[in-house]
Amino acid sequence: MLKVGIIGGGGYTAGELIRILQYHPEVEISFVQSASQAGKYVYDTHDDLMGECALKFTAELSTDVDALFLCMGHGQSPAFMAQNAIPDHVAVIDLGNDFRLDETWVYGLPELNRAAIQHSKRIANPGCFATTIQLGLLPLAKAGLLGPEVHINATTGSTGAGQAPSATTHFSWRASNLSVYKAFNHQHLDEIRRSLVQAQPGFGGELNFIPLRGDFTRGILATMYLDCKMSEPELNELYTQTYLNEPFTFVSAPNPHLKQVVNTNKCLVHVEKHGNKAFIISTIDNLTKGASGQAVQNLNLIFGLPEKTGLNLKSVAF
Repeated sequence: MLKVGIIGGGGYTAGELIRILQYHPEVEISFVQSASQAGKYVYDTHDDLMGECALKFTAELSTDVDALFLCMGHGQSPAFMAQNAIPDHVAVIDLGNDFRLDETWVYGLPELNRAAIQHSKRIANPGCFATTIQLGLLPLAKAGLLGPEVHINATTGSTGAGQAPSATTHFSWRASNLSVYKAFNHQHLDEIRRSLVQAQPGFGGELNFIPLRGDFTRGILATMYLDCKMSEPELNELYTQTYLNEPFTFVSAPNPHLKQVVNTNKCLVHVEKHGNKAFIISTIDNLTKGASGQAVQNLNLIFGLPEKTGLNLKSVAF
């Protein structure tokens, strides 16, 4: 059994990690750390785990584990790594954004960096918007087909903003509402561009990204379009071949919808041709494939387990 610890256990991503790892057949959760909630039962905060998890939060860190998941707020992981001597043999998977552009950490998008993940113990888990958009565009990038402009529109659920309440996550504001935020300058753009350049060296086109806040709790649906000379059958063949052996990313012939992926580690991608434009839809659950599920997928890769271990999750559908 792999022994794992979770640092920063009070947030949404940590709650999802516990939910998944609790039933992972090769994992034992050694501890869940939270300085602010030490001594409380984990289910006091993550109440969906009542009757499932008897762990209590602890303020202490132990390195007597095989892996650590960092689920702290953005900006806190570098200080944690600097202040704590984490042995090299302990895998560290950071779910924040602090190491996603750090060359000494491997960017943990399996569809792009599977081999590197398998040979690393320092993994920067991708962002949720980044995962959705990259998986929508990677087949085109790998074929060298990204042009001077890519137009992206994506809507996320309220859990994407984290557990701390704010004006734009308050129920009376979010319900029956829709809004744009961080148009053209979202923080995930740098990691998206880095991955696209890795797949298509020399790519320097504009990524015109308009993020929206949706009136739902979890999931992301992104639409993308760009000039492309390929026909629709050629595009579908390109996407199908790119993702043919991927355990979680699937090309959907019908137009996909959010409920198909919520509560799963899946990404569904759909491609069409309209005039001279390639049109792509990509959808994931921001808390699973966009965060905790992908982190477990990376854990499986590091330790040589089948990628789907512990991740056979089904959408609720209704």
